[in-house]
Amino acid sequence: MKLAVSGKGGVGKTTIAAALVKSFARTHRLVCAIDGDPDACLAAAIGIPGAVAARLKPAAEMKELIRARSGGGPIYLLNPRVDDVVENHALRLGNIRFLRLGEVKKGNSECYCRENTFLRALVSALLLDQGEVVIMDMGAGIEHLTRGTAAGVDLMLVVVEPSLNSINTARHIRKMAEELGIKKTMSIGNKIRSERERKFIAESFQNGELLGFVGYDESIWESAMGEMDVKAGEKLQSEVEALKKKIL
Repeated sequence: MKLAVSGKGGVGKTTIAAALVKSFARTHRLVCAIDGDPDACLAAAIGIPGAVAARLKPAAEMKELIRARSGGGPIYLLNPRVDDVVENHALRLGNIRFLRLGEVKKGNSECYCRENTFLRALVSALLLDQGEVVIMDMGAGIEHLTRGTAAGVDLMLVVVEPSLNSINTARHIRKMAEELGIKKTMSIGNKIRSERERKFIAESFQNGELLGFVGYDESIWESAMGEMDVKAGEKLQSEVEALKKKIL
């Protein structure tokens, strides 16, 4: 199962992605949690301590590894070996393997072709070659995906909240996903506080485009302010379990 989770900033995309990672980790042998969002918040959301997460080097910045696999001269391999990167360089949290991708960089004074090629190969290996569950937390730009790698995505999940801006972003992401060849894109209505909000989101999508809803959880907001409670997110997790069943 290969899932990509996207959405407008602030809609709770990373919270949903983390809840899915935890849910699949309870029932599957190995889950790869991949942070492809430049904001890089997935580590904390799945339970990796902040001090540990701060020391994690994104794959795009593993310069020694990249040069060792791609070649050190002006000519570099377009298909570097990356099959062991998750096993040897991802952070382990139980049966979860966490890896930060880092940004796809734009070329200015320095050429990032080698690093970007390495990232593309890594994403391709994760989505096309491995049999494990892979959940990628992505920014709205989904820039890590190409036509080739997108073929491995079973489902693009777009998280929305009750606002026109997030709905419009979801439509933009759906269009990009279709252009890349992702066959299935569905949205999740998040942070729902009332029947009016639920109806607003439901009426914003056509039949088959909406996977389900997740209610607003006050404990998630409180934990974001550093007031973490042991039971924080229990309601969210139970609702995501229901979404997971639909996904499967």
